[in-house]
Amino acid sequence: MQIYKVGGAVRDRLLGRPVTEVDWVVVGSSAEEMQANGYRPVGADFPVFLHPASGEEYALARTERKSGRGYGGFTFYASPDVTLEEDLIRRDLTINAMAEDEQGNLIDPYGGQADLAARQLRHVSPAFAEDPLRVLRVARFAARYAELGFNVAPETQALMRQLAESGELQALTAERSWKEISRALMEPRPDVFVQVLRECGALSELFPEIDRLFNRRQAQTSTPEPATGEHALAVMRQCAVHGQPLTVRWACLLQHLGGTVVPMQGAESGKAGLPLIKTVNTRFKVPRDCHELAMLTGEFHAQAHGAMTLPAPQLFELLQHFDIYRRPERFEQFIAACEMDAKGPGMEVHDYPQADYLRGAAEAARAVPVKPLIEQGYKGAELGEALKRGRLNAVQAYQRQNQNPGTSD
Repeated sequence: MQIYKVGGAVRDRLLGRPVTEVDWVVVGSSAEEMQANGYRPVGADFPVFLHPASGEEYALARTERKSGRGYGGFTFYASPDVTLEEDLIRRDLTINAMAEDEQGNLIDPYGGQADLAARQLRHVSPAFAEDPLRVLRVARFAARYAELGFNVAPETQALMRQLAESGELQALTAERSWKEISRALMEPRPDVFVQVLRECGALSELFPEIDRLFNRRQAQTSTPEPATGEHALAVMRQCAVHGQPLTVRWACLLQHLGGTVVPMQGAESGKAGLPLIKTVNTRFKVPRDCHELAMLTGEFHAQAHGAMTLPAPQLFELLQHFDIYRRPERFEQFIAACEMDAKGPGMEVHDYPQADYLRGAAEAARAVPVKPLIEQGYKGAELGEALKRGRLNAVQAYQRQNQNPGTSD
């Protein structure tokens, strides 16, 4: 039995980056021997084991053969006679196909170290094209390492384009796709993830709604912006700069889809985009919190941008849509998504006074006490209406205090 550290742990050590997770490959062993030594089997499709003390993953060296469509269409072969080189060649990129032995010696049969130095994301072998998920993975690595100067090698991009054109991307499961997408959006350059997918033709296959944004000109604004798609990329970059959570990043990516349907910005565009946003959410079985925020941001971001001129009843209705009393965090994320949207090209350092204005209006509405209304005898539906009136009055008072021009009732 020989044990090797493999993959990301080796790559990130050579890059001088923190190593957060270690994977191991075991050569010359069997499932029976691993279990006899106290390792616990966890792999459903191929033999992976958890170390009895550390809990780290140890996989038997294996080869794989394409046997069907999609990510799961492979037959795996694990045996004591599978070599380390045979195990490494099935991996996606050369920088992920390096290993270290127990003495710390580097094993690099496919030029991973040279590609690290050249800042190239290059496939290990032609077998790369057998797994459509690798298109998303390469785009994710590009998003992670873009700021270090990494680019996708031309020959790898050609294989990614081949996969995009083959229809294989349609065979990916929603769960596996979303796992890669969600991780990519949390990388330092989520805009690069979208860009790489677009350059290889995968964006039109996976996200045709977003791909169409790049053919859509922005409505007349004070700053010249070439296309809504370019604006979306700039907003995604701002999301990363400001450390926004996944919910906000997802909402920002989808919020302007209505612009491909209605030739204007504003409330009409927001409502027109809702079916498209819902379609994308459903396609990837997006978690509920991401789904809801994307829908709400798509519909109401224009009102948030114009919040300081909204009449009090409209401002109050905006607050009501977000259930600010029971779910204040969702409204805060909506404000964040709108602020990121406002920091488009040329506007990155500009303030967004609407953020504090909306927070203040929400606080005014929340501050209305229920107890005095109950003491006055209100109950049931009448109590709800009285509370609603009180909150609307509080928002109106807040507007007057802030000298907002939109104070009409």
